[in-house]
Amino acid sequence: MHLPDNYLELATPTGDTIKVLRAAHPRARRLRLTVTSGGARVSYPSGTHPAQVFAFLRKHANWLERKLDELQIEDQPPPLLPGRPTLIPLRGETTRMVWRDGAFPRIDYADDRLLLTLPKPHNKRTLGAARSLLHSFLQAQIRRDVSRHLARYVPELGYAPTAIRVKPLKSLWGSLDTRDCVTLDLALALAPPEALKYVVIHELCHLRYRDHSPRFWALVGSLYPDWQTQRDWLKTRGHALKAELARLIQA
Repeated sequence: MHLPDNYLELATPTGDTIKVLRAAHPRARRLRLTVTSGGARVSYPSGTHPAQVFAFLRKHANWLERKLDELQIEDQPPPLLPGRPTLIPLRGETTRMVWRDGAFPRIDYADDRLLLTLPKPHNKRTLGAARSLLHSFLQAQIRRDVSRHLARYVPELGYAPTAIRVKPLKSLWGSLDTRDCVTLDLALALAPPEALKYVVIHELCHLRYRDHSPRFWALVGSLYPDWQTQRDWLKTRGHALKAELARLIQA
């Protein structure tokens, strides 16, 4: 997602993108980088050249990524255990995920339950297969919804992305690159469909306006009047969703 002027995007050595809040302070004597549950923040003396701020962030990229990972681990829900039922968020609803025995790995959604079918014994080996099934299932959920949104809004906008990518993102919910490829966070499959809709519309509007000017937000509002409610929901619940995604798909 393109960011307001008070945020910076930092590309990390591992290929992730981190959103960093920037803040100039008249009394600051040096650049300072901090990480809390609310995210990353860089503060600096007023008048500091933007290139100097970017250089400072690049210098500390490894440290910043490590601290964000540590914070995520601290707030992460209980680990996913082979064979043990668990509750997960799915499309904004609490869903029971259960394991069952079967010769061929598969995943199904039926009777408000997510069913993981895997050969016994259910152990660390099958846990890797379960994570792979979950990853593919969540991707399919997002792509199904996104295809409907594209069919609805692309003709009205007159602009279309060159591609849609879905993968876990460390701090962003979506982004648009210089080649007009939209990347969406896999964790959006756990969020209410309205939140995913907002992120998709947000990125599509960036195909026309590559900033967060009043005309950009006016375009977003014309397509989705309830956009601010969804943005606020992601701000307050987003960290928990990203931690839940890590529990489900990351070894």
